[in-house]
Amino acid sequence: MLNYKHLQYFLQVAKSGSVNRAAEKLHLTPQTLSGQIKGFEERLGVALFRRSGRKLDLTEAGRLALSYADEIFRIGAELEETLGESPGSRMTPFRVGISDAVPKTISHRLLMPALGLSEPVKLICREDRLERLVAELAIHRLDIVLANKPMPANVDVKGYSHPLGESGVAFFADRALAREMGPDFPDNLDGMPLLLPGEDSALRVPLLRWLEKKGVNPRIAGEFDDSALMKSFGEAGLGVFPSPAVIADEVVRHYRVARIGQTDEIRERYFAITVERHVRHPAVLAMSETAHSDLFRRQSRRAKA
Repeated sequence: MLNYKHLQYFLQVAKSGSVNRAAEKLHLTPQTLSGQIKGFEERLGVALFRRSGRKLDLTEAGRLALSYADEIFRIGAELEETLGESPGSRMTPFRVGISDAVPKTISHRLLMPALGLSEPVKLICREDRLERLVAELAIHRLDIVLANKPMPANVDVKGYSHPLGESGVAFFADRALAREMGPDFPDNLDGMPLLLPGEDSALRVPLLRWLEKKGVNPRIAGEFDDSALMKSFGEAGLGVFPSPAVIADEVVRHYRVARIGQTDEIRERYFAITVERHVRHPAVLAMSETAHSDLFRRQSRRAKA
């Protein structure tokens, strides 16, 4: 059985980088604290620290232990906070990982239904690369991951990708650049500066293939992992940028840009990734229902037409 007092001592030493400084904060003697840490290492069967001059550095096992310790005490604090609330005001945590390739507007519209459930939900969002989010999902630090592609096949995690919907792709530019380009889409992209999604985006390869198929050769002016940053540079006039057609009106309004054209030959898909084969979490069910009945409904009809 893990000794949580030892875990607290380890965490303090790891954060302080010194037994003496940690001992002062814990109101222990350095000798006592050193003995406790040694006993903790013996219990685990690994060395957590190595001495570097007058400092203590974490070993690889120590860094792993630190990540778990941080999470254990964070969950403990969350438990105290939740139980300390009156029964009528308690909120169920809903931890969502959002791939940085998913547009913020789509994330917002997908997640809003979770906040309208009869049982109050505390929404906790984390944004990162998909592979790191899936790793967090595997150890139950997240309830769901939103992504614009299924779970990567090269990740050794048992999970399931639930389709939420798909959208065609629209192209936008600041109004001065739009006037310069003219109306003949997609030929008007030829020779123009283009902002591309980063290499992790599922849109990038289909977009490049579509441009090649159309015989259009824009000039690549930038590449962005963060779709919001790409739009901001597009708003500033750096180049034309793609975005899901399903949120075209919001993009035009928020970034004060013009829509250049749209194609349904490129389809950007969105998924909810969970560790469950059959989704049971009420917030995920509400989100999925909104995706199918509202957000992507018109796009699905158009694609089938």
